[in-house]
Amino acid sequence: MSRPMSPATIGCNENAQLSRRRLLQGSTASLALWGLLPKAAIAGSRDPRLLMVVLRGGLDGISMIAPVGDPEYQKLRGRLAIPASGTGAGLPLDSMFVLNANMPFLHSLYQKREAIGVHAVATPYRGRSHFDGQDVLESGMAGVGRIEDGWLNRALAGMPVSGAAAPKKGLAMGAVVPLVMRGNAPVLSWIPKTYNLALKESTIARLHELYGLTDPMLAKAFSEGLEIDRISTAAYAMPPAQNATATKLATPAAPPQQRPFRDFVEAAEAASKFLSSADGPRIGALSYGGWDTHANEGVIQGQLGNRLAGLDAAIQALHTGMGAAWKDTVVIIATEFGRTARVNGTDGTDHGTGMAALLVGGALKGGRMIADWPGLGEKALHENRDLKPTLDLRVVLKGVLRDHLGIPDGALAKTVFPDSAGAKTLDGLIA
Repeated sequence: MSRPMSPATIGCNENAQLSRRRLLQGSTASLALWGLLPKAAIAGSRDPRLLMVVLRGGLDGISMIAPVGDPEYQKLRGRLAIPASGTGAGLPLDSMFVLNANMPFLHSLYQKREAIGVHAVATPYRGRSHFDGQDVLESGMAGVGRIEDGWLNRALAGMPVSGAAAPKKGLAMGAVVPLVMRGNAPVLSWIPKTYNLALKESTIARLHELYGLTDPMLAKAFSEGLEIDRISTAAYAMPPAQNATATKLATPAAPPQQRPFRDFVEAAEAASKFLSSADGPRIGALSYGGWDTHANEGVIQGQLGNRLAGLDAAIQALHTGMGAAWKDTVVIIATEFGRTARVNGTDGTDHGTGMAALLVGGALKGGRMIADWPGLGEKALHENRDLKPTLDLRVVLKGVLRDHLGIPDGALAKTVFPDSAGAKTLDGLIA
């Protein structure tokens, strides 16, 4: 059974209500300013890069990294269980977990010790709203409130620099700057042309949430309609963040192309080009939507399986695009919450709690799972329906920020993740 490298449990005020407000200052920038960025290493003799990937909609982590060693897994998951052998069988990670068969490139990185799986993890949020869950994930705060800056921007502002002629700048991929990258540190924004194809993202996201909570049959029909639309347009619906303050350099719109996982791959390709540039930003964020699988989840062949294949293709594009800089790269992949451990009546899963996250990159001490597995027995489930979280996501994020970017524990606990002193930084993530 997998265990965390150091004790780290949730231990936070789940009902905290915050009123923190921060002005967005110095958030505009242009690509022409890249020449002012220092080429010296951010921490020590290295030149670390960090990319945060937010999977919007609530990824079913039990189907991405399946706990096949849990005796309750097959019984609980039933028709959504990954088969033990034959077509669709999982790719082995350790004695407890297997990786979804649609992610062979990620599995190859795991075997090369360049990937880590994190399971039964969660932010402090315990509700079931996509929008509140995403706000907590991206703000780094202990609860929902009026938050106007994100933990990655605060980390960027606090990064140690050497001989810098200008402040370090971040990169935001998408039509707007996501909350995780908003704040005082300046941010460059770039819009992949595929983002221009999805004009109804916020409406689609809200209908998904409404139908999922009120009418499972309508949710199923809605999901099927979206899947048909996705196939016909070769584009995925992608919910945007809520604000745009940085300069945007949009690529002219282009007609849809028959390229598998186009929106996933093109955003990853563009991010890798920017982050690997000698004078480019070193910290970035992007998001992929469409993980809200209330009906017809399709773990191996279907909507979730296809999207996991797209995520795998994006990881491969990042690996290729980063080139020599991959050895100094960490990619964090997380979602706002997991999905129910129990399968619903429409072959899907609903909004849950405990989730799975990924760390990928050449700078990792990888090839292992981090999980204090709570089990899937009836008494072990959170609220009799969800995977119980046993690890605070902030301890993982802190471990990366401290050992990869050189941000001290004091700044992490007080500024980057306020009210997180009880969430002890996880050691040993970086090689």
